[in-house]
Amino acid sequence: MTNVNNKPTVASSTVTRDLRELDVKTDNIYESLVIIAKRANQISNNIKEELTQKLSEFASANDNLEEVFENREQIEISKHYERMPKPTLVAIQEFLEDKVYYRNPNKEKDA
Repeated sequence: MTNVNNKPTVASSTVTRDLRELDVKTDNIYESLVIIAKRANQISNNIKEELTQKLSEFASANDNLEEVFENREQIEISKHYERMPKPTLVAIQEFLEDKVYYRNPNKEKDA
């Protein structure tokens, strides 16, 4: 998938994948899934930190009900993050495009 600028894009919804594509690099589907899961957790944590920082700018000690409902900028930031592709989809795309660095110390000992 590419966008207008020929940059790869990540699907915003679930995509059916051929499992044989995922184990080509590691020769083990389970190892590939662990790598993808760890990368998805990293992405998720980064997004959560970023969102928390942006929303903390709007926090005040004396919030009243009217301020909470009237803050359009805060709502737009939240909507932006809701529309972003899920971290798992991003991690899978990065893994398939060889953008994820990983190593297996057990395989290095055997080599």
